[in-house]
Amino acid sequence: MSKFKKKKSGDLPAISTASLPDIVFMLLFFFMVATVMRENTLMIQNDLPYADQVEKLQKKDLVMYVYAGKPSARYQRQYGTEARVQLNDKFADVSDIKQFIIEERESKREELKSKLTTSLKVDGETNMGLVSDIKYELRRAEAYRINYTTRKGDAAQNMQ
Repeated sequence: MSKFKKKKSGDLPAISTASLPDIVFMLLFFFMVATVMRENTLMIQNDLPYADQVEKLQKKDLVMYVYAGKPSARYQRQYGTEARVQLNDKFADVSDIKQFIIEERESKREELKSKLTTSLKVDGETNMGLVSDIKYELRRAEAYRINYTTRKGDAAQNMQ
């Protein structure tokens, strides 16, 4: 007859590493799908005002963003505390807006150029004179579709 071996107590079987590459690739794929890359680094303080009648933009890839506000604490030593305009990832002068709009239009396909919208993300404390200057430059660039980005809420909160 055959002999049966006694099982040694306390020994754990070795962990199989055969499925380890599969797990690594699943994690890699998950983070590739779940990660959203930020398009622009915000260099200004941008505390958006409240509005009660808000509509969501449908196609965000057809939106050009113009930011306005005081430089954030990180940039105040270099640029001061006066409200400034930010286009993409750099501070710009109001006169640079027209060239920015032209460059953004040229980067889009011909059939999409008429559907481009300019979104103004203006800090609630920004002087209205700067906003008027930005709107004037947008008219000069023939960018007539303008959107003001706000937070949803009661407009009376802007007075506090």
